[in-house]
Amino acid sequence: MKKILLLLLLVLLVSNLQHCVNGKQQVPCFFIFGDSLSDNGNNNNLVTKAKANYQPYGIDFPGGPTGRFTNGRNLVDIIAEHLGFNNSIPPFATASGQEILKGVNYASGAAGIREETGQQLGDRISLDKQLQNHQVTVSNIKNLLGNNESLATAYLNKCIYSVAIGNNDYLNNYFMPQFYPTSRIYNQEQYATVLVQQLSQQLLILHNLGALKVALFGLGLLGYTPVELTMCGTNSSCVDNIFNAVTLFNDRVVTLVNDFNNNLTNTKFIYINTTEITLSSSTNRSLYSFWDAVHPTEVGYLVYGARAYRAMSPVDAYPYDIERLAQS
Repeated sequence: MKKILLLLLLVLLVSNLQHCVNGKQQVPCFFIFGDSLSDNGNNNNLVTKAKANYQPYGIDFPGGPTGRFTNGRNLVDIIAEHLGFNNSIPPFATASGQEILKGVNYASGAAGIREETGQQLGDRISLDKQLQNHQVTVSNIKNLLGNNESLATAYLNKCIYSVAIGNNDYLNNYFMPQFYPTSRIYNQEQYATVLVQQLSQQLLILHNLGALKVALFGLGLLGYTPVELTMCGTNSSCVDNIFNAVTLFNDRVVTLVNDFNNNLTNTKFIYINTTEITLSSSTNRSLYSFWDAVHPTEVGYLVYGARAYRAMSPVDAYPYDIERLAQS
């Protein structure tokens, strides 16, 4: 029965994706900010342990290893296909010319909201630096559109912006006291507060650069990643402690979404409930098997991406999903 359910789901997903690929592109461009869940090559030339441009990464991807931290397509590849893009969004590291008009991927493995996050792994492009890179792209888009400020702003206003970050601020910061002092400085509630306050300021910068349609991804079940399960061992309270930290952060992100929607003119922020998508899924757990100690397989991303784009449950997205965000 489990195999039948898995097969039926995969057929449904592939059919849905095929429909989207052959359909009309729903927004002019798709800009991506985040960490290794979204990175598709920005870390390839950095001095870091957080890179994936070698086998077996990419073993199921048509181009082989590209810098995606999985066996095939990643989260934003799936979402881009649902949005009707014929090709994946290029990484900032290689994007050039007219292709930036379709969007740019700035995500970087090991990156976080905080500047120091992930530093024990080497170089990475923090969210602050990703926003600086986006400023370069915005300037280049204005040039491509004839240096017409109003035309460029109107164009950027129609795009979708994905922000999926914060995982490393816990996995490669707060829960690594041997490298970072944050867990000694802040309790979990305080840390979630200062993180989301910083994220709020960063999102205001993005908004000032023309972003009106923004999808914010909550943190997933970080305590159930292989790396954290290994760290916790048989200590269930350890896993519960991580889950509590995730919940505190996600709750504040939902509040942030409400604040932005209520106070920023013509702005539409949505929240993708990554944790709840996992918990409420009726599919068998093999769909969520991990490719490595932290990152899901392409099959896992198919589920997350599909439900982020078109919610299967009212708890998947708030106040609505990416499909409706694109139509708004």
